[in-house]
Amino acid sequence: GLTDWQPMVNALAGGNLFLDEYPLGLRQQFLMNWGQALVYMCSIMLILLLHELGHFFTTIFYRVPATAPIFLPFPFNPIGTLGAVIGMQGTMANRRQIFDIGIAGPLAGLVIAIPLAYIGVSQLDFSVPPRGGIGFRLPLLMQWMIGSIGVEGYDASEAVVWINQLNPFFAASWVGLLITGLNMMPVGQLDGGHITYTLFGKASHWIAEISIVLAIAFMVYYQHFVLIVMVGLILIMGTHHPPTADDSVRLGPVRWVIGLLSLSIPILCFPPLVFKITY
Repeated sequence: GLTDWQPMVNALAGGNLFLDEYPLGLRQQFLMNWGQALVYMCSIMLILLLHELGHFFTTIFYRVPATAPIFLPFPFNPIGTLGAVIGMQGTMANRRQIFDIGIAGPLAGLVIAIPLAYIGVSQLDFSVPPRGGIGFRLPLLMQWMIGSIGVEGYDASEAVVWINQLNPFFAASWVGLLITGLNMMPVGQLDGGHITYTLFGKASHWIAEISIVLAIAFMVYYQHFVLIVMVGLILIMGTHHPPTADDSVRLGPVRWVIGLLSLSIPILCFPPLVFKITY
């Protein structure tokens, strides 16, 4: 079980993140927290790598030209990354192939993100008083995990883990679930856009446009613009999915069921307000 090797992991990770009581220089922070940073970095890169390899190996199987996974670092933000991508010549793939390529990434990433989330949730310590600053709002999947494990001190009405209560596995899996949920939004060339287009054809264009309008309305209503840059990028790239090489290819009942079930991924993995910030 977890208890057999958890002490070793805790020793490497150095306990909770950001527990320093006094402000330190950047170099001192690196020296004191390198173990936590290493665990976080390896965990999040593993989630992103498996996600992109899911796409990549499926393109190889279908002989669709594609690039190797490309990581997008973004050091000056709370999560340190913009994710990862592959480029492919999607116009060479038919409807069924685009469905398989699109769904393979999220499913592969979740294979490691969900176990890491369980480990991270099991190590949460809510006896550490929150110091405010940035709080990480919990997606439904993590809320259910906390409820099933029975983590003491958890405030279900708030559903927030503050930055000084984090551990590396929780932080990495939270980011992995967030990115997976975003990727499965039913818009444009996102993974969710591939799925909804192959399921519903041109009707997916209406789904994409309604999704963008609702997203903007949500941000304006709650005055929460954390994801405004991503919405802007999606609008620049286009909300409509282009036709496949052959839209007449049938998906079959198994793919239809998997596709419909996959539409719940954003609901389970993505916390709409993302962060809670106090000053």
